[in-house]
Amino acid sequence: MTQALPAPRTAQALKARRQRTEDSLRRIKDAVVRMENTKIPITVSAVARHADVSRTFLYEHPQARTLVEEGTRRAAGRRIQERHDELAEREASWRERALNTEDALKVTQDEVLNQRAQIAELLGQVRDLQTEWTEDDIVRITTENSILKKRVRELEQENRRATDRLAAARDNIRFADKRIADLEAQLLEDGQPSPRET
Repeated sequence: MTQALPAPRTAQALKARRQRTEDSLRRIKDAVVRMENTKIPITVSAVARHADVSRTFLYEHPQARTLVEEGTRRAAGRRIQERHDELAEREASWRERALNTEDALKVTQDEVLNQRAQIAELLGQVRDLQTEWTEDDIVRITTENSILKKRVRELEQENRRATDRLAAARDNIRFADKRIADLEAQLLEDGQPSPRET
């Protein structure tokens, strides 16, 4: 039994329907790309609004559903990568601060040691040569000694502040390391590849 060819009107209707379907798929694809680029959350409702198609079409048409699912997966992967990059940048910043604080601490400690050595030398000179010095010399040395002691106290305070900053920076690095480990564990639980594995 031969199958009858569709009437011209039926053929035109089928062609128009195929054209509408292709137009809808193209609009869906364009909408998903725009939403990805502008970081709008990709949901069925949002895609239907942006592509001017019905949600029923998105649910029932396999190609439309695939376009939405792929866009959702790509957006989720990009969000995970952005979070990872942000944490890595923050960790690098804290590491740099910790290194700068360590350098400042070393400089301060060296200066404190130098000042103490200079004070000890001046005090020794005062004791050893007190009889050979004039009253003005003794006053000058005593004044310099007071100034040096004050500077040592200031340097010790700076040293304490630098030590506190270093401890805080190390705490922040430990927190960032733990946060990265937690996010990677969460990615593994969600079935997403770890950014370090990609």
